[in-house]
Amino acid sequence: MPNVPLFATWTWKMPLPEPFDKVTNNVSTTHYSKYCTVSTKKSTLHAYALQAILSYLEMDTSITPGTASQCAIGTQKDRTIAEYISRTGEIHAVVFNIKAGKFIAGRFEDITSTPRVYSLKERGNTGSALFFALMPIALQDDEFRENYDLLGRCKNDGFSDMDEAEKAAFILCDNLYRRITNATTLSTDGIPINIQSTGNLQQLTSLQLNKGTYSPSSVLFGTFQILKGSVSSGSSITTDKNDFIGKYPLSSRKLTAEESLLVPKLEDWYVIPPEVVTICQHAHLTSSGIQPMRNFMMRGPAGTGKTEGAKAIAAGLGLPYMYYTCSANTEIYDFLGQMLPDTMEKSPYQKEYPSLTDVQMDPPSAYKKLTGIYDESITDAEVYDKLLETMRKDAEALAGDNASGQKFRYVETPLIQAIRNGYLIEIQEPTVIANPGVLVGLNALLDRCASVTLTTGEVIHRHPDTVIVITTNNNYAGCRDINQSVISRMNLILDMEAPDVDTMAERVMKITGCTDKSMVIDMANAVQEISEHCKETLINDGSCGVRELINWVQSYMICNSALDAARITVLSSVSGDPENRADILSSCLEQKFAA
Repeated sequence: MPNVPLFATWTWKMPLPEPFDKVTNNVSTTHYSKYCTVSTKKSTLHAYALQAILSYLEMDTSITPGTASQCAIGTQKDRTIAEYISRTGEIHAVVFNIKAGKFIAGRFEDITSTPRVYSLKERGNTGSALFFALMPIALQDDEFRENYDLLGRCKNDGFSDMDEAEKAAFILCDNLYRRITNATTLSTDGIPINIQSTGNLQQLTSLQLNKGTYSPSSVLFGTFQILKGSVSSGSSITTDKNDFIGKYPLSSRKLTAEESLLVPKLEDWYVIPPEVVTICQHAHLTSSGIQPMRNFMMRGPAGTGKTEGAKAIAAGLGLPYMYYTCSANTEIYDFLGQMLPDTMEKSPYQKEYPSLTDVQMDPPSAYKKLTGIYDESITDAEVYDKLLETMRKDAEALAGDNASGQKFRYVETPLIQAIRNGYLIEIQEPTVIANPGVLVGLNALLDRCASVTLTTGEVIHRHPDTVIVITTNNNYAGCRDINQSVISRMNLILDMEAPDVDTMAERVMKITGCTDKSMVIDMANAVQEISEHCKETLINDGSCGVRELINWVQSYMICNSALDAARITVLSSVSGDPENRADILSSCLEQKFAA
């Protein structure tokens, strides 16, 4: 049998809950479930499964009408949603994805606290909350339902007949144990679950709670205190594009025909996230204030919709959209623009300038490169000013160089165009820049009443409508932390999370045109499972998200084999290591998509 942390060895040794704590023998060879097919028939009372069953009985008004409980249970699409009061008084909030067999959980000291990690361990979380979340599924089995009702009658009678109560308890515990551990051989009768061998569960986040991501659509029993949704939970669903596009203007100015063409058009498949609406509202409603909100950051893993979100913000604000993609070698003048010759002819004024790294790491040498003078007392700030002065002078000299007849032009970057004209500029992935101080050079543009001096000598003042959106993640190899001075200049910082399976499948179906919904949902579940597997095993040299799912579905539509399509899309993207790919293929794909 596979090792299931819910039934770890230590869990069988724990004391049983009342009134079963007086049972002389917790093993029975007389009472066991119909799923006990081994030669030696027996069942064992499991303390934490039994505690969950008793807690469910306490809450079940169909068994004991008029009862009140702090626990709660409900459903949401293919999930069960539960809140369970632990033996220490904590609220354990649990979401169980029935199709994927995955738990998401969080521990709360009270309804105002932030979620903490839930991990199955001997001197910690017992797993009763997880068994509790499985109860609606367990009760779909006739044998489990029959003995659950029997135990309920015994409870209502004050457990006067402990023989009957023990019989029901033995069968219920054995039924759960067999259906979980033998899930792969029991077809629809099984309850497949997937928990890491370490006992660690994916953690509920505050953002998920605020968005109402896991609020029950149907409440079976009890009253939810944590997973009850929020006012903004439906924003991404209820926001109609016609009521969003251009509805958050920052001023009364009119765009030119050319500028109007730069305002993004939202695709039919795009669902407007609440984070996008939040940013548009803040930018719009603060426009009449002394310090309007114009600098925003969206963080999140690849495929969570950061760039599409930036485009949607531009559409909501009615602004032209531009972007700049950073690289490891990006320097400050890559943002500000440079003077370039119109031909390939070399001019004596063209020279190689010191990089910002040179200026910061070795100011005297950088200064010598600019002036020919080595000054050990020079500071990096003085060298930086000299660099800009030199570039301006060179630009002026280039502009006046008529001896050779060569002409030069200033190349304006998207950032400068956005700053000058009042557009939205998305700065993509600045965390990959090798020198994190590069962005600090833009601080003057992020401040109110901002201005910057170009290499031509022109001083550009930031247009009051200019919106800067930084999109980034800080979880991938090669990424660095953003300087705190830049962080402090962001008016809002929002974390974008990967969409749930249903939303992801719906989006991908609209993009690809695939109509096989069940297959796309299975593939979306697999992508999530692969992503979690990579986190657990520290595979971080690739990517597995929405983009890879889109490629997979498109390839599946061509070759009609999900497994073959996965090999050339998802697997090839997730890692460059053949051993990693083989591990993911065998653990996450082969059994699910075998022909």
